[in-house]
Amino acid sequence: MFPIHTGRPATFAPKGMVASPHSLASAAGVDALRAGGSAVDAAIATGAALSVLYPHMTSVGGDAFWLIYDAEAGRVRCLNGGGRAARSARIDWFHSRGMKEIPLRGFLPATLTVPGGVASWCAAHEEYGRLSLARDLAAAIGYAREGFPVTGRLARAIELHAADNSLNAHALAIFTARGAAPRAGDKLANRGLALVLERIAAAGREGFYAGDTARSLASFARAGGGFFDEADFRAQQASWAEPLSATYRGVEIFETPPPTQGFTVLEMLNLIEPYEIGKMDPLGPELAHLLVQAKQIAYHDRDRLLADPEFQSVPVERLISKPYAAERRLLMRADRALPWDLVPSYGTLAGDTVFVCAVDGEGNAAALIQSLYFTFGSGVVAGDTGVVLQNRSAYFSLDPLHPNRLEPGKRPMHTLIASLALKDGRLWQVLGCMGADGQPQIHLQSYVGLVDFGLDVQQALEMPRWLSGRFNIGDSRDLLNIEGRFPGATVKELERRGHTANRWPDFCELAGHAHGITIDPVSGVRAGGSDPRSDGAAIGY
Repeated sequence: MFPIHTGRPATFAPKGMVASPHSLASAAGVDALRAGGSAVDAAIATGAALSVLYPHMTSVGGDAFWLIYDAEAGRVRCLNGGGRAARSARIDWFHSRGMKEIPLRGFLPATLTVPGGVASWCAAHEEYGRLSLARDLAAAIGYAREGFPVTGRLARAIELHAADNSLNAHALAIFTARGAAPRAGDKLANRGLALVLERIAAAGREGFYAGDTARSLASFARAGGGFFDEADFRAQQASWAEPLSATYRGVEIFETPPPTQGFTVLEMLNLIEPYEIGKMDPLGPELAHLLVQAKQIAYHDRDRLLADPEFQSVPVERLISKPYAAERRLLMRADRALPWDLVPSYGTLAGDTVFVCAVDGEGNAAALIQSLYFTFGSGVVAGDTGVVLQNRSAYFSLDPLHPNRLEPGKRPMHTLIASLALKDGRLWQVLGCMGADGQPQIHLQSYVGLVDFGLDVQQALEMPRWLSGRFNIGDSRDLLNIEGRFPGATVKELERRGHTANRWPDFCELAGHAHGITIDPVSGVRAGGSDPRSDGAAIGY
């Protein structure tokens, strides 16, 4: 486990702010703001740079979702960049080969869904970009072509996943070019990816979903007996949607809608709202016990009902309503852990993702979440393109009766979520994190810190975290993973109440990389917070 020691203050700036899990990526976003770019330009610049600098966590071969705040219109919009399953994707294909689940690694999940993130960059840019797309991608292209210094976290990820045979030969050729994993501070380049980014810079969406890049990716799939083809790439589009929203103690909180799990955050906040949380010990057993039960109930609803709304109706209005929370709250007990048999939830393993938040000088904001799902996604780089392909399709069910079953053209249920919050109708908070199943739990704990305990954004993100569920292969679903900075008495009492505790280090990267920006309602000053569990920074001007 990568050791972490911290105690940093929030970053303050009067005009623009960007926060992300890599300092160079945040700097690329601020450069876009200084050049006259919008929050969306900054988010694209940062997200593209992360696709180069943090290849174990994101890629142009992955998906993305956005929440965008338009200050002039006073409106929050959602942009869905989820990749669709190929036309040839069929449950019978897997069943006929004796498979009960889609593999987590390898060629099959790599090519089962089309990458959707680039389409979302282009759609967001078309609506809100002020700079050229080439300008937004310039930093990413430079780092890919000329090389960038590897962080200790990336070096460790390459070493681990090269050793356990998670990476295909094309990935090894890039990430272990000298015959071994790089050391922290070594330079790494990806010239194939630089060419792909240059095509996007020159031709926008067509530079990725048509022409040489799409042909190369489709040819790679055909050569290995995979799924997606040129027609699947042509059909991939990002789509605008209305975000979900609910109030928590007077704060209006927005989350991304299905197929993402954003409704679970709002459901959990509704479940806990009647409790006097501000009077509880923020590191005591009473609060953790309460929040874990809210998580169990919301995730039970998620696993039963969440799917692509184009294929299956999802009753989100009921799920995020106060009356429904009152009904479900009857399951919660103060003295004992909620039995998992009452709220069965399947859960998942840890996922690796990046969250980018940006606020520009006019008060517009972008919350961008993009991912590969697992570390290095499928572990597959598509030939000489340098593109790491995601394994998000492994989230599909092969049960023909499940709402999230695999179907052609369908988007899988997504753990990716992003959040914005308004106070008195004005933008107050931009928030998000990586962490697959952990994302709603981190949103929940962060908002409790910000709203109930009055923490600043950096304090809220540095607070000790717990995450309920499986985060390693072989873990049971009912583990309560808890960072070592929680008092021993808290853990002991949680165990007495029936929780199965697993002690993590004081700061554990599995507890997610969260980032946020708070806008002061009086001065307008931006306060940025960046998770010390990452290599990131909040940078402003």
